[in-house]
Amino acid sequence: MARGNYNDLLAFVAVAREGSFTRAAAQLGVSQSALSHTMRALEASLGVRLLTRTTRSVSTTEAGERLMATISPRFDEIEAELAALNLRKDKPVGTIRLTAAEHAANTVLWPKLIGLTTDYPEINVEIIVDYGLTDIVAGRYDAGVRLGDQVEKDMIAVRIGPDLKMAVVAAPSYLAGKLQPQSPPDLAQHKCINLRLPTHGGLMAWEFERDGHMVKAHVEGQWTFNSSEPILRAALAGFGLAYLPEDMVAPHVESGELKRVMKNWTPVFPGYHLYYASRRQSSPAFVLLVEALRSKDAAKR
Repeated sequence: MARGNYNDLLAFVAVAREGSFTRAAAQLGVSQSALSHTMRALEASLGVRLLTRTTRSVSTTEAGERLMATISPRFDEIEAELAALNLRKDKPVGTIRLTAAEHAANTVLWPKLIGLTTDYPEINVEIIVDYGLTDIVAGRYDAGVRLGDQVEKDMIAVRIGPDLKMAVVAAPSYLAGKLQPQSPPDLAQHKCINLRLPTHGGLMAWEFERDGHMVKAHVEGQWTFNSSEPILRAALAGFGLAYLPEDMVAPHVESGELKRVMKNWTPVFPGYHLYYASRRQSSPAFVLLVEALRSKDAAKR
């Protein structure tokens, strides 16, 4: 393919991402007919069909999906590099997009980044709360937050929080007249408040550890939520046992609103880590964000 036809590949990426010739044409600033002609010419030059067209939508063929997966990240890298060059060297600016679970967003990102955005008003931070193991490259995020043992090995990881402990708690009103659970199998006799994960729509297993013995429990109950705050609210209302971060429930345990059970089964997880692609050209704003989040005793992997 001639170098001049790289514009055709950019046009293909736009169509594949938008799933529409109309929206892609508007994005590229060309007519829909011209864009359609460009795609037919590209397919003819490659000798394969890249797009399946219907009256309502456009989707990629198997060959188109493979081409998209190969070239799209490369063009994203080129755009990122050009954007980085345009940033003013001594004045950090721009938007940083992060993905994190609700607890990490509330307890780590928010308190640590308040000062950064106050000191640098031209840095914008966008945080998307997500319990899935998000592909930050495909999702076009600058970075994500996961527990340390969940970070892929090809990512740069920076520890941003202490080890995380989980706790099983319930309101005294729920526990009244019931035998308190002493070990994971006892949970089958209780109503438990579940967390629905976006990945395959499954429920999060409750993980426990004692004397080096790891156990995963799949629990049942009347209530299921897709974030931690409603789980805490349901536990306070007496609807069952909840499995939540220790620091999240600590004030309610101290006040007597919640009671902790199975404390000797408490697992400890590696703390939250900020992770990002190793090939990413870091902007001045992103460098400042990493330093604002970095734990004092943490080292970059």
